[in-house]
Amino acid sequence: MLKIIHLSDAIAYEDGLRLQEEHVAAILDGTGSDTIFLLEHQAVYTIGRLRDQSSLRDSSLLPFPVHEINRGGQATYHGPGQLVGYPILDLNPRGKDLHEHLRILEEALIRSCQHFGVQAGRRDGLTGVWVENRKIASIGVGVRKWISMHGFAINITKECLPPFFAITPCGIDGVAMGCLEDEAGRGITVAEAAAVIEKELLVAFSK
Repeated sequence: MLKIIHLSDAIAYEDGLRLQEEHVAAILDGTGSDTIFLLEHQAVYTIGRLRDQSSLRDSSLLPFPVHEINRGGQATYHGPGQLVGYPILDLNPRGKDLHEHLRILEEALIRSCQHFGVQAGRRDGLTGVWVENRKIASIGVGVRKWISMHGFAINITKECLPPFFAITPCGIDGVAMGCLEDEAGRGITVAEAAAVIEKELLVAFSK
């Protein structure tokens, strides 16, 4: 049975990583089960373990710490006003299909946006969720013995947008980042969005 745990307080990135690693280990030793964590992070930049890290620009000038992690993808930002989701799922009985896992995450977020009247979608060749040419959600996952880690980050409030200006988000030149409340034309709290996203994730991963 898939469960979703929503943490109410913003946590340090190191604590989020430790939470994931502990839960992956628990699933591998048979004491844990499929769980999706929803949370906010204290301000941080992350990037996958890549030779080309130019998307960070000059990392010494960034206003927040940088973490190199075992996911795919270039630089992104996490911080208050953004909801991060970490699906820690055993993909062995789910077909060991990482691309399908990504598509499920995208679909759940697209349907969540529709709940707020925002017509989001995919863009050919680009992972994530978009509203026209504006990226509203980033997705980057990793696996350990086919247990998934990392996941998605969806921008909810305007507060989370300015730190993206210091990097090249996801390594895409000229990309514009958007947020749910701007696209919806009204204020939306992270808690309000999380309640909708939780329901859509449960539906998407139960198919």
